[in-house]
Amino acid sequence: MAIIKRNNTKKKDIVKNIFSNIGISHLYTSKIIDDLIKILITNLFLSKSLKIKNFGTFVLKRKYKRIGRNPMNQKSYEIAERNTVLFKSAETLKKVINKNVKK
Repeated sequence: MAIIKRNNTKKKDIVKNIFSNIGISHLYTSKIIDDLIKILITNLFLSKSLKIKNFGTFVLKRKYKRIGRNPMNQKSYEIAERNTVLFKSAETLKKVINKNVKK
């Protein structure tokens, strides 16, 4: 069985891409990305929803504590209460992603 390696995009990849396309320094681009992420997180936390046109909507959802079960050993345990983020992509993004998919 072949192991498939995931190729995740990292912040440094985005910084390199912006540097090669625009020419802004790595340090300045990294600071802009950090600030942008902080602003997005703050707005999501305050308004419980964040919509980016032509990209999608992030929604903050509360998951309450519940009883879970480990399927390996059948032991029950309590899953803690927590917040989670849901993402629903915009129709524009779906069209761009599926543009070259053969039917």
